[in-house]
Order: sequence, then structure tokens, then C-alpha cells
Amino acid sequence: MTQTLTFGLVGNPLTHSLSPLMHNAALCKLKIKARYKLFPLEEKDLRVFFAGFSKRNIRGLNITIPYKEKILRFIPGVKNSAVASIGATNTLLVDKYGKIKFFNTDYLGFLRHISYLKLKPQRVAIIGAGGAARAVCFALGRKRVAEVNIYDIDKFRSLSLMKTFNNIFPNTRFKAVENIGKLDLSVKDLLINASSVGMRTEDPLLIEKGMLHPGLFVYDLIYNPCETKLLKLAKDAGIPYANGLGMLIYQGVESFNIWLRPKKAPVDVMKSALEKGLR
Repeated sequence: MTQTLTFGLVGNPLTHSLSPLMHNAALCKLKIKARYKLFPLEEKDLRVFFAGFSKRNIRGLNITIPYKEKILRFIPGVKNSAVASIGATNTLLVDKYGKIKFFNTDYLGFLRHISYLKLKPQRVAIIGAGGAARAVCFALGRKRVAEVNIYDIDKFRSLSLMKTFNNIFPNTRFKAVENIGKLDLSVKDLLINASSVGMRTEDPLLIEKGMLHPGLFVYDLIYNPCETKLLKLAKDAGIPYANGLGMLIYQGVESFNIWLRPKKAPVDVMKSALEKGLR
């Protein structure tokens, strides 16, 4: 009898996640005997969880907040070149020998989504300097944008990100700034929220309406809620915007293809499942 494979998402908290909807819809469509589950774990429980892979028949996982960077420091595994450069992972594969291989499909998902949106940014501002921001910066460096200003409440994270990507991408100028005002939104064509600020109703709005202008596109990596305070501000100002649902779909597609190669993820099925879940 064929054993059911397990895939899933590790992070904390996970109550907002819609990933099981799209992955289980894809598994069902392709008639693959597997399930995608949520694994909300405290940091102290991670080592024990990863030591028990074989018992759970886990073949692949997505990693989300707050472990995209941390997990690379205490779980042994092989990093591909993108993960090594970004310093964060969102996807891992357990091969047939039980060895863990780390990947980053966040940057691929972001690139596919901004291509779909027909965005060709040159001057970018980013709020947040965590694992998601690192993937976005890697993607922007790959696209050879002219400049990227980064703000994080933890200045050491933004400085680390600036140093890392200035070394990797000499054609793009990455700069860590001390406050929101120094993001210089008046001369930017893309603003990205790569922080978790906006997930909760009590979260503050970090941007003022006067900072927005017609030449700016506002992109919030948060997809649940589908309209954050930042996106509502953009909507009310009459400027273009998008949430991170497209990035979620495309990074999920890339993860699925890594886990189940040579099978291909049914993109339309995954997209439909997510949109239905949000409604």
C-alpha cells in the first residue's frame, strides 16, 4: 500500500495562511496521494520536528515568518546558490536519502508576479529587511534596477542587507535608511512592504498619504487581509497597487515543481483555490 506523502508549511503564527488551499487543490487535481498541512511551531520545537521527518513521511516544506533566515543556522542541509546569496529559504526538499535541500522560490514568485503586472521598476523603496525582503532585493538585483532604499526598525538588519546585495549586484545601489521619510518616495516608482506590519487590524500605517504620487506603484507582500491599510491608502489616492497573492501563487508553483518533479503544478487550479479561499 502506497504511503501518503506529507508536505506543509512551518512558521508561527500560521492562522492567516492559505497555502494548504492551493497545494491540496493541486495534489487533488493531479491525483497525487499526499496532503499539505500547517505546522505552527515554536522555535524551541524545531530541532525535534526536523529530526522526525521519516516518521511523518515529509517530502517537502515551505518556511515562513519568522524562520526563513533562522532555520539555515541550526538545521543542516544543502543550500542552492540563490539561498546562499539571499541568506533565507522558503522551500526545502527531503530527497530519497533523507537529505534536506534548501531553495528560495520567493524571489522567483516575485519576479513572475511583477512581470505579470508589467512593472519595470528602476527606483524602489522597501519596508522591512527580513527573509522576504532579502528575496525581493535579490530579485531586484537580478533585474538590475538602479537603486533600492531599505528601512527596517532594526537598523542592523537593513545595513546587513545593504552590504550583502551591494557586493552581489554592483549595478544596483542598495541603501539602508534611518526612517520612513528617507525612503525618498517622491522619486521612487515602486514601494514594497516586505514587513509583517499590516497583518493585524491594530498595526499602524507607516506611510502618509502625502508621500504617495501618481508615478508610484504600491506592492504589499501581505495577502491576508487582501486590502491592508497601506493598500487602502493607495486605493484612496488613486494610484496602482497589488497585494502579495500573485507572489504567493507563483512561489507555490515553483515549490510544487521542486517537490514533485517531473510533474508540473496546475497554475490555474492553484490560483482559483486561493481566490476562492479569500472570498
